[in-house]
Amino acid sequence: MKFDPLKEALKIKEEIIAWRRDFHMHPELAFEEERTSKIVEEHLRDWGYKIKRVGTGIIADIGEGDKIIALRADMDALPIQEENDVPYKSQVPGKMHACGHDAHTAMLLGAAKIISEHSEELNNKVRLIFQPAEEIGNGALKMIEGGALEGVAAIFGIHVWAELESGIVGVRDGPFLAGVGRFLAKIIGKGGHGAAPQYAIDPIPAAADAVLGLQRIVAREIDPLESAVVTVGRIQGGSAFNVIPESVEIEGTFRFFSNELGDFIKSRIEEIIENTARAHRCKAEIKTEILGPPTINNREMVDFVREVAEEIGLKVGEVRKTLGGEDFAFYLQKVPGAFIALGIRNEKKGIIYPHHHPRFDVDEDVLPLGTALEVALAFRF
Repeated sequence: MKFDPLKEALKIKEEIIAWRRDFHMHPELAFEEERTSKIVEEHLRDWGYKIKRVGTGIIADIGEGDKIIALRADMDALPIQEENDVPYKSQVPGKMHACGHDAHTAMLLGAAKIISEHSEELNNKVRLIFQPAEEIGNGALKMIEGGALEGVAAIFGIHVWAELESGIVGVRDGPFLAGVGRFLAKIIGKGGHGAAPQYAIDPIPAAADAVLGLQRIVAREIDPLESAVVTVGRIQGGSAFNVIPESVEIEGTFRFFSNELGDFIKSRIEEIIENTARAHRCKAEIKTEILGPPTINNREMVDFVREVAEEIGLKVGEVRKTLGGEDFAFYLQKVPGAFIALGIRNEKKGIIYPHHHPRFDVDEDVLPLGTALEVALAFRF
């Protein structure tokens, strides 16, 4: 490179922050990102990118060459009421950028501007993917179906990270985020009077035993050195204190770092609920599904990110695995790449709240660092 990506990013720091604040004030949920994508597309067209729309998503290409490097940002917000008292607070009741996708979009938009200004220096083609609907887990699939990975040799994505000290670039080889599964079960008995249980078939004890059985999957059936979670997040049944209900619903999630483990947990959830229900003379209707695979970084690509980040003067550290999920995993199933964490935790600024919290916020001083890294990856690939 004939230019310094970090210096270039710092020159447009206020512009990147302004974009982020604008997106933050106008959050849009999954597949509703009309305003956000319109703003992004207008800038990209002005800067000379070739654009392809995939619903509310955007695929933007620039440069020439045999290889394509892809950079991805997600754009959707969450159905959360913001509790921060800041000038850029969400103006949409019940919706908030509580996971940092506003920052991701702004950082990649900043990178797009710098890349376009130096496009004659590119060794290969650069593809920018502005993706909708990460929060519901299938936006990446829609982009892949729309051709986002056609001809792509490697892909990179950055996620602001509340657990990391502000400004640290967090990398991890191999499994980084977990695969995500969901289960929903309806245990059906026979309703009756609470004072005459002998004439009913009570689904509540069946549901209670099923929940306890599900907790033992991780505790007693999985290698203690493996990481996994089975969580029951919702139990619903009954309408009065003296009535035995006809049915009870159980809903939850399971997390895993290998597809084999995910399949095992899925099958055990089904067996435990079905057999427990039968032992209580109940029936069970069960639906289980794996929503997304683990996010598994390619070692060579992680080494490349570390090298490039250090080369432009960024601090690099290792980030811990997390049982949270991320649909960037679908890209990594198709092409090598790396999902990168960018620390935003800053206690002095009160930026201490986790992702998906109503007081989540971003240390905006890190935004040009993310932009600089994206630019450097594009030119060094």
